[in-house]
Amino acid sequence: MPRTIRITRSHKLATAVLVAAGSVTAIAATGGQSDAQPAAAKTSIAAEKVAGVPTAKEAAAKKAAQETAAKKAAADAAAAKKAVAERKAAAEKAVADRKAAAKKSAEKARSEKQAANRSTERKAVAAPKQYKNNLDGWIRESLDIMKKKNIPGSYEGLHRNIMRESSGNPNAVNDWDINAQNGIPSKGLLQVIQPTFDAYHVNGTPKKLTDPVANITAAANYAADKYGSIDNVDSAY
Repeated sequence: MPRTIRITRSHKLATAVLVAAGSVTAIAATGGQSDAQPAAAKTSIAAEKVAGVPTAKEAAAKKAAQETAAKKAAADAAAAKKAVAERKAAAEKAVADRKAAAKKSAEKARSEKQAANRSTERKAVAAPKQYKNNLDGWIRESLDIMKKKNIPGSYEGLHRNIMRESSGNPNAVNDWDINAQNGIPSKGLLQVIQPTFDAYHVNGTPKKLTDPVANITAAANYAADKYGSIDNVDSAY
């Protein structure tokens, strides 16, 4: 037969104590969980901070990128500086080239002008003196030739003897004197016979007895040999 347990006042107190102790334990357990939550949160935050710090590889990559950017900037600056220098040099060269071209052009123009002047001077020297085709022109041309050949004579002496001998006709022929009778008539402005003309012909003049200049210079050359000068002849000679 089961034994009846009698609950005394002491048992009740003990039970109350146990219940109280359990509550305290439950409260303590609950309180432990609450305190653990802030600690976990702190650990998570710390982990996050550690995760935000770049790794050595990332830091190296970032540094390399910065160095590359710096090098590119320096290269760009150098290229820009070089371009400016090249443009300046090109502009200076262009100015120098223009000045050189202008100088060369001026020198060429001066050279051409000098050459033209020399050519003109040579032509002026080389161009023969022009004489009129009349008695005055024939006498003046003869006098210039006589001067070069050192044959004496003056304009007056030549003109005076010409007017006496032929009246200024270069084709005049004496067909009645002794020379004509001998078959060698006197001809021309100063009435010269062919043998005398041949002997006293002056080089540089035509070898034609009736040519005015040739006739005058040959007669003047003969007169200079025989009388000292045509100026000394006042009659037939």
